[in-house]
Amino acid sequence: MDEQKDFKAGYISIIGKPNVGKSTLMNALVGERLSIITNKAQTTRHRIFGILTSTEFQMIYSDTPGVIETSYKLQESMMTFVKSSLEDADIILIVVELGEKNVEMPILKHALESSTPTILVINKIDQGVGSQVLDKTTHWNSLYPTLEILPVSAITSKNTDQLFERILELLPVHPPYFPQDTLTDKTERFFASEMLREQIFLYYKQEIPYSCEVVIESFKESENIIHVSSLIYVERKSQKGIVIGKGGQSLKEVGTAARKEMEAFFAKQVHLEIFVKIEKDWRKNDKSLDRFGYLN
Repeated sequence: MDEQKDFKAGYISIIGKPNVGKSTLMNALVGERLSIITNKAQTTRHRIFGILTSTEFQMIYSDTPGVIETSYKLQESMMTFVKSSLEDADIILIVVELGEKNVEMPILKHALESSTPTILVINKIDQGVGSQVLDKTTHWNSLYPTLEILPVSAITSKNTDQLFERILELLPVHPPYFPQDTLTDKTERFFASEMLREQIFLYYKQEIPYSCEVVIESFKESENIIHVSSLIYVERKSQKGIVIGKGGQSLKEVGTAARKEMEAFFAKQVHLEIFVKIEKDWRKNDKSLDRFGYLN
């Protein structure tokens, strides 16, 4: 494969505001569920690679946190992942949802003005009514007449084949960056923590999910079972009580759901232990953020 002169490889940065379906789009393009998908904003906190390799190409999709105006240090760290994704991108996908009218964030405007090949992806067209998809395409085209625009539905895969083919056309000729069997740059521990964190987002309301961080303390795999020991960090004592719930019921339900997700992902039985600890104001503390991998 390394000897093929026409082999193509490159990094595709997927950026946009929260809740536009970036993670769903990457999962659809890669064909694997690698990123958290919930209906709550800011569920993606890290930069996650989804790597698709054939005998002719290697596409390295980069899913990043939703672009926001930052208000505390965790969010500032999350935005550094977006910036680094843009810096090494060979192709940029700016994802907007059907109802959006403009991109006002500086990072998004910078991407729009970049010399890097850029596609504006209008997602969630499955929700369109009447001529809404055509109207929105025309609207974006009037704002950015030189920009390539492609409406898709990541959740139903409508037009994702067209997007895939266009990405392939734009990929530069380059040797592969990763071995052929590499699916992502993240470890099994990372995905175990993400699956638990996803269930926290799905189960709890208001501020609780955003105040939680998950750390996998131990990940031991044998032939028939994986033993996972995890810690959920919260910022205050009252949050710890909510996460655990009366008689431990809330934590038990979250753990059961997370374990089932892990078993489906790893295709093996999982024994999951969960403990809850308090780390005061960890989202605003550099030492905590560094320890949790946000300042690397």
